[in-house]
Amino acid sequence: MTTFHPCFLIPCYNHGETVPAVIDSLAPYGFPIIVVDDGSKASTQRILSEQSKRDNVTIITLSKNLGKGGAVTAGIYQAYKQCFSHAIQIDADGQHNLDALPKLITESQTHLTALISGQPVYDESVPKSRLYGRYATHIWVWIETLSFTIKDSMCGFRSYPIGRTINILERNRLGKRMAFDTEIMVRMYWDDCDIRFIDTKVIYPEGGISHFDALWDNVKISAMHTRLFFGMLPRIPKLLKRKPSQQQHWSSHTERGTIIGIKALLAVYALLGRTAFNLLLKAVIAYYYLTGKKARKASEEYLNQLSKYAQQQNITLPAKISSYNHLLSFGHTMLDKLAAWRGDVSEKNLTIYGQEHFDGIVEQQRGVVIIGSHLGNLELCRALSRRHTHIKINALVFTEHAERFNAVMKAVNPKSDLNLIQVSTLGPDTAILLQQKIEQGEWIVIVGDRTSVTKEQRVVWANFLGQPAPFPQGPFMLAAVLKAPVYLLFGLRDDNQKTPHFDVYFEPFSEQIKLPRGQREEALTQVVNQYANRLEHYTMKAPLQWYNFFNFWQLSGKDNDK
Repeated sequence: MTTFHPCFLIPCYNHGETVPAVIDSLAPYGFPIIVVDDGSKASTQRILSEQSKRDNVTIITLSKNLGKGGAVTAGIYQAYKQCFSHAIQIDADGQHNLDALPKLITESQTHLTALISGQPVYDESVPKSRLYGRYATHIWVWIETLSFTIKDSMCGFRSYPIGRTINILERNRLGKRMAFDTEIMVRMYWDDCDIRFIDTKVIYPEGGISHFDALWDNVKISAMHTRLFFGMLPRIPKLLKRKPSQQQHWSSHTERGTIIGIKALLAVYALLGRTAFNLLLKAVIAYYYLTGKKARKASEEYLNQLSKYAQQQNITLPAKISSYNHLLSFGHTMLDKLAAWRGDVSEKNLTIYGQEHFDGIVEQQRGVVIIGSHLGNLELCRALSRRHTHIKINALVFTEHAERFNAVMKAVNPKSDLNLIQVSTLGPDTAILLQQKIEQGEWIVIVGDRTSVTKEQRVVWANFLGQPAPFPQGPFMLAAVLKAPVYLLFGLRDDNQKTPHFDVYFEPFSEQIKLPRGQREEALTQVVNQYANRLEHYTMKAPLQWYNFFNFWQLSGKDNDK
C-alpha cells in the first residue's frame, strides 16, 4: 500500500540569492529537501554549498545546464532512489506563494496516486505577455487530452507521485526545458493518472530572473505540441471513454469553461469576430455533445419535462428542440456574456420591457434586490445600467470562484461595474454587508433557482413546468431581511434576429417581501410559487435558454425527496 513519504524538490539555475529563503519557508514542514543545481554559476554554487550543511537538505549538482525539465527529472530520480513516495516541486525564485502549500500537501496525502498541481491566481505583477501567452498552450492541451480536466499545465507548483511519474519517464523521451511541465502532465493524463488542482497565488518579484528563451523555448514548445497532437490521435477512443469523477450537488458540477477558458474564448472572439466564433462554436459543442454525457442527460431530462408540459398546455414549441441545440444555445449565451462584460452590448441591442420601472429606481437612487435565474443572460443588466455610471451592481455567487472571476472581469473590462461577492451561507454577516449596500443605493443581484450549497434541504417545493421542484429559501428570506424593493430580471436572446438582439424583461416583484411570524412558512411558499410562476412564463418564451444542467426536480442523491 502506498504511504505518504514526501520530499521537496527545488530545481535551481542561478537563483542563489532566493534559495535560502525558500528553504527557510519549507523547514517547518520537516520534509527532506532536494535541490538540483542545474549547472549554475559559481556564485550560486557557493550559496548552495552552504545550504547543503543544513539538516535534511541534499544538493544534486548537474555538470551542465539541462533546463528546468532536465533538473526536475534528475530530482525525481533522486527521490525515487531515496524511496520517497512524492516529490513536491517548488520553484527556487520565490514566485510561488507558499500559503497554498498545506492544501497541496493535504490533497496529495488524500489522493496518493494523483498528480496535484497549483492553478495560478495572478496579481498585478504578472507580465501581460506571459499571462496571455499561456492561453494557446491551454487550448492545445484541451485538444491533446480531449478534455477540460487540465486547467493549467504550466505551473511548477505541484506534487508528483513518484511511482507513476517514473513510469512515464521510463517510457517516454520528454523535453528537458520549459515544455516539460506541460508534456509530463498530458502524458500522465493519457496514462489514466488522476490530476487535481488547487488555487495558488503567483507573484513575479521585482527584478526576478526568468530563464524563458522567447525564441527557442517557443520553438520547442511548438514541437512538443505537434508530438502530443499526433500522439493523441490513436488514443482518441480511449480518451473519449474516460469518465469524469462523479459529483452530487449542483455546485460541485465545475463549469467546463474555466476562467482560463473564458479568457481563451474572449481572445478568439476579439481576434476572429462573432461570425467566425459561431462557426468554431458548432464544432466545439458537437464534441461536447458527444463527450459530455452528464450535461446531455440533464438536458434531455429537462426537454422531456418541457415537452410534456407544453403538450398538456397546448403550447407549440420551436421546431429545433433538441439536446444539441440546447447545448449550442448555452455556447451562444457564453459569447453573449463575453460581449456584455466587454461592453459590446449597449441599449441599441436591447428591447426593454419595463423601462419605466428601471428609470424610476435610478431617479430615486434606491437600493434594490434583483432576483434573476439561469434562464437567458443575467449579465445584460450591465447594458441596462451603462448610461447611469453611478449604479453599483453586486452579484452574490455561491461557488469558490468569485475571486478569480472578479479578476477576469477586470481583465476583460477594467471599467467593469459588477462586483461579485462570494458567500457560502446567507448569515447575519452577509445580511449586514448587503444592508449597507442597499442603504448606499446599490443593487443586489441573486439567482432564485439554485439550492443552497451548504443547506440544501432548506427549500420550498413549487410547481415548475408541471412538476414540483425545489427552490431555495435563502434569496427570498434575504430579500425580506433587507426590506428593499424586489424586481425580477430576465434577459432573453432573440434568435430570430440576424444581428445580436435581446429582450430584457424588468418587472416589479414586491415592494417589500414580508414573512410575518406565525405565518412565515405560508408566506414564503406563496412568494416562491410566485417566482416559479414567472420563471415558468419566461422559460416558455425561450425554452432553449434554460441552463440548469442537472436534475432540477430533485435534490442531490435523492429520488423522491419532497
